[in-house]
Amino acid sequence: MLFSFTFEYSMPATWNGLTNVDEDEIYWRQKGDNEELEWSHYAKSQLAQCFTNAMVGPRSWIGGLFNRSTNRRNDKYVDYPYSPLQVQRLQRLQERLQVPFDETRPDHQESLRSLWYAAFPNVVLTALISEQWKDMGWQGHNPSTDFRGCGFVSLENLLFFARTHPKSFHRLLFKEGGKRATWEYPFAVAGINVTFMLIQMLDLYSVKPRCLPGVNFVKLLGEDEEAFDVLYCIAFEMMDAQWLAMHASYMEFNEVLRVTRTQLERELSLEDVHRIRDLPAYNLLYQ
Repeated sequence: MLFSFTFEYSMPATWNGLTNVDEDEIYWRQKGDNEELEWSHYAKSQLAQCFTNAMVGPRSWIGGLFNRSTNRRNDKYVDYPYSPLQVQRLQRLQERLQVPFDETRPDHQESLRSLWYAAFPNVVLTALISEQWKDMGWQGHNPSTDFRGCGFVSLENLLFFARTHPKSFHRLLFKEGGKRATWEYPFAVAGINVTFMLIQMLDLYSVKPRCLPGVNFVKLLGEDEEAFDVLYCIAFEMMDAQWLAMHASYMEFNEVLRVTRTQLERELSLEDVHRIRDLPAYNLLYQ
């Protein structure tokens, strides 16, 4: 059992996505194909296995999931005329995605240690392999086993969240706000799943994204090189907000993540979003 705090929590009035979950699902499912339904059924079975086995599995498994799910891809987006800066930043991001977490590398060890002290600044970490990590929501005493699927970028995302939006990070870590379930989602491995969801949703393993949310994301990347990390923070907040709105419990995590993805896709398809801060859900972040 994880943390079970019960505090009053109200959503910012500027973001009303939670009240339109059903409308959003209808909007996307009427786009003319059944690919979203195929993703939903496949992801439910695969991510259920993930959640009980460090949530994100071996890199080879992830590659298989990317190949089987499509996110409404369309080859017409392949030739979209990106600027040289957008292409350069996309390639840099894709290079980050290829870096596996290596527990023998000093810089990776230091990043992991930094994450601990960002989460628990007043608690001494006794060792990089320690039962203490379970307090952050890792599956076991060695977080490196949970990074197998998404690699080092998933640790970078968590660390960016902790450093850039510490209030939001700690609120989600300690489950502060809203009526919480008896069995809450484990924070750290849920964070890895958010990274995985974004990579798949934005089609970042393709040379160029072949979906509208991915194309629009690259535009945002041209305005802000940290757009992926910021989007991660937004997505994590959105996921937690949906969790509360749906009164979800542990076994419903997959459905919460799916609904979160649907809402995020819709926001990334809005015509008036030119910067990452223009996303309506950006207002969920505590500064």
